[in-house]
Amino acid sequence: MSVEKTIAVIRGDGIGPEIVGEALKILDAAADLYGHTFHYVDVAMGGNAIDRYGDPLPPEMLDKCLASDSVLLGAVGGPKWNGVPGDKRPEKGLLRLRAGMEVYSNNRPAKIWPQLAAASPLKPEIVEKGIDFIIVRELTGGIYFGEHRTETENGEKVSVDGMRYSESEIERIGRIGFETARKRGKRLCSVEKSNVLDCSRLWKAVMHRLAEEYPDVELSDMLVDNCAMQIVKDPSQFDVIVTENMFGDILSDEASMITGSIGMIPSSSLGNGTRGLYEPIHGSAPDIAGKDIANPIGTILSAAMMLRYSFDLEEEAACIENAVSAVLDQGYRTADIMPENPGPDCKKTGCVEMGRLIAQHLRKG
Repeated sequence: MSVEKTIAVIRGDGIGPEIVGEALKILDAAADLYGHTFHYVDVAMGGNAIDRYGDPLPPEMLDKCLASDSVLLGAVGGPKWNGVPGDKRPEKGLLRLRAGMEVYSNNRPAKIWPQLAAASPLKPEIVEKGIDFIIVRELTGGIYFGEHRTETENGEKVSVDGMRYSESEIERIGRIGFETARKRGKRLCSVEKSNVLDCSRLWKAVMHRLAEEYPDVELSDMLVDNCAMQIVKDPSQFDVIVTENMFGDILSDEASMITGSIGMIPSSSLGNGTRGLYEPIHGSAPDIAGKDIANPIGTILSAAMMLRYSFDLEEEAACIENAVSAVLDQGYRTADIMPENPGPDCKKTGCVEMGRLIAQHLRKG
């Protein structure tokens, strides 16, 4: 059955326009192959919105996102806007978008592609045990959304950033973690800092209360500093990790690097409905913007996640993922996933060419 969907497209800053452009080519190829229709609505957010409107997310741009079926985002931010006031920084646009869309669960897979095993910085004997887990990150609470202020005390500046969580906020992300684990290996690791933080002690208590409703899921607790060590020591031990906003932000970037490249990792942000926010987890990389060397695969895989989770198009999503795998099988690599000593079968390619190759394979069905 064909579908017709409207997708809000935030090209963003730095390499954002390049990688989003390639992802749209893939969506068009999937639409042609399966008879779907995707309408794209451009939305300004981040640094480019500051330049045009003086606001990282003007209200009318948020309205466009809320009127769409889902949102595809490239990346925002860069040193150009480091001097703007804190409440006007590009990243504030992203935080307001997440809050406005009422998405509270960010799901970031950490999975190594067999073709890129050699690109992992971990020892081969660790990689051989397997890397395949998901980090479920709470997205709209915690220190990022707490009180922020800087004031003068006793002649010097003092800054305060507050972390806050309610039981209901913890419970709803906890349920996402348990449900995700139930569909996978039935192992959930709750990560916090309960030896220091009140928020973490509440987090731990709520998770253990929820565990009584999920007797088929094995719950374990881990302090965030230990988790950061264990991810590089033995990532095979993890199935699903659930954690708060800032911890999840840091751990997911660490997890992405052990898979070979941050440019390969997609993410989805969901709330109570089907509309979601889909984006690669890497930043805007302004140092390589416009050079046609960025890796678009994380954005392409984010588009595939959108088809799967928001549009219920599993076959189409799998087809995109298979096309990515096939192109990697053929030896094509962007600079970030090119091995130090490439063999004769490795072929270095740019952002546009990588998108073209994936789209070409996808159109073959």
